[in-house]
Amino acid sequence: MQNISSAAFKDTKPHYELLDGLRGVAALLVVFYHIFEGLSFAAGGTVITVINHGYLAVDFFFILSGFVISYAYDNRWGKSLTTRNFFKRRLIRLHPMIVMGAVIGLIAFLIQGGVKWDGTHVPVTMAILALICTFFFIPAIPGSCYEIRGNGEMFPLNGPFWSLFFEYIGNILYALFIRRLSDKQLSILVVCLGIGLAWFALFDVVGYGMIGVGWTLDSLNFFGGLTRMLFPFTLGMLLSRKFHSFKISGAFWICTIILIILFCVPYIEGKSPICMNGLFEIVCIALIFPVLIRIGAAGKTTDKLSTSICKFLGDISYPLYAIHYPVMYVFYAWLIDNKLYTFGEIWQVAVIIYIGCILLAYSCLKLYDEPVRKWLSSKAV
Repeated sequence: MQNISSAAFKDTKPHYELLDGLRGVAALLVVFYHIFEGLSFAAGGTVITVINHGYLAVDFFFILSGFVISYAYDNRWGKSLTTRNFFKRRLIRLHPMIVMGAVIGLIAFLIQGGVKWDGTHVPVTMAILALICTFFFIPAIPGSCYEIRGNGEMFPLNGPFWSLFFEYIGNILYALFIRRLSDKQLSILVVCLGIGLAWFALFDVVGYGMIGVGWTLDSLNFFGGLTRMLFPFTLGMLLSRKFHSFKISGAFWICTIILIILFCVPYIEGKSPICMNGLFEIVCIALIFPVLIRIGAAGKTTDKLSTSICKFLGDISYPLYAIHYPVMYVFYAWLIDNKLYTFGEIWQVAVIIYIGCILLAYSCLKLYDEPVRKWLSSKAV
């Protein structure tokens, strides 16, 4: 395990260094996935290629979050931790980058001309309202005046914030209810939630042909997104409670290669009697990801270079996830305007976008996120 960041609370436990690194790998793959998602949008909604299952990184984040939160807080309740202090800690950890991501989202929206995807002009007042709602994490109802992109996103200035919205719900439920469950009760809850998520995936309930639910606030997406978060989150908690360390060499590279392979598996056709793509997704979430978490938690870095790599990846993972998608909105608009549909046509721009997002995330981390969190942590004692 590694030393904690200077921005963390003084009593923060040491991190699982390889899990931090794997979170960073997943964040990098999400950015790569969204580049190819843009090509799909520009071509009229074709199947995403190369990194077809990159959206599963969100489910990997959820199981990782449950594991880490259980490790960090389970044995503190009633001793050094209260519900109020827990919520303070989570807000300080997550919300500064939500504010930054919203601001960058507004800037990106204005750069695009302040219009919806169909070209309809949006008053600046509505864009500001969307910004304020995002600051307070108030999701947009599809068709509402502050749903300014016109495609139903819960957070139109920064679409991936839907997953953080459910992450907040998971944290609240953990503090108020789930943490109190015995191992047996938690196991039963995990099984029930797993059955619910399998139903969504195997029978393609929403009709996407994939488990990509949760991004909008219609009824099916809300309950699908809630289940999509709660199953891996509680599964991660159970893994943490039952975790026993063991020796394994090359754990980080083994897990990284497996993640890349899984995310690059082509879309699997077939929806009768069950959705075969959904079956693959459930296998990843319920079986393979837990194994990767266990391997990552058991592994250790053996030299300064690998330690530095994992720390860097862990440090930028959340800022990168929080700020990259507004850049993608501008990128997508450019692809659509110029009728560019293949990676070969835009690979130079894609490389610039990719590196630019990493640099922007690192700048936000060092110039904004860490100083703000350090200041808030000092005030919240």
